[in-house]
Amino acid sequence: MDVTSLYGRRATQRWERMSVGDLFERVTWSYPDKEAIVAWEGAFAHPENQRVTYRQADELANRVANALLARGLQRGDRVAMFCENSVEAYIFKIGVAKAGLTVVPINPMLAPDVISYLLGRCEPAFAIVDDVLWPKAKGGFGEQGIAPQVTIAIEGGLIDGSVGFADFVEGHATTEPAVEVHADDVWEIIYTSGTTAMPKGAMVTHAYSYLGAYSLALTLTRGLKIECDLKLCSFLPLIFHIADQIFSFPAFLSGGTLVMGRGVDATKIAKAVTQEQATCLWGGSPAMLTDFVAALDREPMTYDVRSLTTTVYGWTAAPPGLIRALKRHCGEDLIACEILGQTEAISCHRFWPDKWTELFHRTAPELNYVGVPNPMVAADVVDEDGMSLRDRPGVPGEVVYRSPVVTAGYYRDEEATREAFRGGWFHSGDVCEYDADGLRIMVDRSKDIVKSGGENVSSQRVESVLVQHPDVQKAAVVGLPHEQWGEAVTAFVIAEPGATPDTDELMVFARQRLAGFESPKMVVVVDELPVTVGGKVLKFKLRAANATLYESTKH
Repeated sequence: MDVTSLYGRRATQRWERMSVGDLFERVTWSYPDKEAIVAWEGAFAHPENQRVTYRQADELANRVANALLARGLQRGDRVAMFCENSVEAYIFKIGVAKAGLTVVPINPMLAPDVISYLLGRCEPAFAIVDDVLWPKAKGGFGEQGIAPQVTIAIEGGLIDGSVGFADFVEGHATTEPAVEVHADDVWEIIYTSGTTAMPKGAMVTHAYSYLGAYSLALTLTRGLKIECDLKLCSFLPLIFHIADQIFSFPAFLSGGTLVMGRGVDATKIAKAVTQEQATCLWGGSPAMLTDFVAALDREPMTYDVRSLTTTVYGWTAAPPGLIRALKRHCGEDLIACEILGQTEAISCHRFWPDKWTELFHRTAPELNYVGVPNPMVAADVVDEDGMSLRDRPGVPGEVVYRSPVVTAGYYRDEEATREAFRGGWFHSGDVCEYDADGLRIMVDRSKDIVKSGGENVSSQRVESVLVQHPDVQKAAVVGLPHEQWGEAVTAFVIAEPGATPDTDELMVFARQRLAGFESPKMVVVVDELPVTVGGKVLKFKLRAANATLYESTKH
């Protein structure tokens, strides 16, 4: 025992370490028989795992860890997961962390060639796949010569050559494996959405996860008298998405409960919140919360969601009418919060409509205020030379971060890592501006700003106007090649059910609310938009599919 050194120390001993694998175990000393995870329909393979206590979750995660180590896996080996939300997949991830290994979850919505690329990049020593997802996975897995060793049998099927989850852990010890784990170890590699190129693997450490979770736990427990009463509900992805850090881990660090669903369905979410008396809802986007309200409005006598004290949304501003509708169902004390974060830096900016009420009602949703970074994060907005724009309100620049909750780098991509951390800050790719009071306004992703006629146009601002039209359910705006404007502001909209939008009317509607250079040069009604699993539009696909749109419409 070293009681002399004051630096260069590594906390690896069981009694002092920081490990994601300890999330369940720590709570067994306070609430061992409290439910840690409650799974909604479809989010479990084995009925006995639908509701698991902290003691049961910890013992099952230990069995996973010991089973992996018995297969000969060693510290730092990568374990690929091709899974969606289930109790088995979730506990498997914790088991990987317990074993001192590195989990690499892969987004099931990716194309086969991208799946193959990512598997080749991470070179997994082990793989686990949901049976229902195997048809999407087998092409990429086969191309790399990788066969899953374990199947999570959501529908009861087994992939050839694999064993089921229950058989994999059968007979293995429920005690903690003796492995070395350090807070700076990379326990998870999360591949970014890859909206412009092949995804990059953001390296996530144990320390990142703990501090990211704690920073949001403070937000998610608002309105509760005691933090361990937190019941955190999420039907959005937690297995292959950065959301696990801030929309599941805080439940365990608070001594609360995670209510987990599989796939976004507003009616199921309303049922889950009612039945489980959830206190916090990860709502995703304002569009998803709008669907949630619509489900409540359709059957007001069926659902009781007054247990909710907090809801969180991201990506775009919520209309004030949506917040009013949520409060009508949940109670006036409901605290809504918008966040801005990303895979590489998930300890978020936060904006509370109830904190800046007048500002919110005056500016939303046309202006997407994201507030200020939480106190764990240093975040600035800088110009192209890296100079702060704090004293130049209204000037757009890139958001940069310094925080313990920042990726350790991009796996096996030193060039991209050096570029991202130039000047000693992590460069996010998000474009914001300061207002006169120092609050941040989200302008756009840098790649989604439209450069039209020498002016920069925020696609998010145009979208926020179009969705206010009663015939428009969703809008996506991109810049397309145009011989006069360079890029023409072009809108793709999905109609509200039963509506038939008039595109000329929509263009007039936008012109009445936007500057001339911001107004769409064309509006196209579509049945669907290409989106990520989290609901973000893949604008690079829209741009590629419609690159010649203005050539084909020349007169």
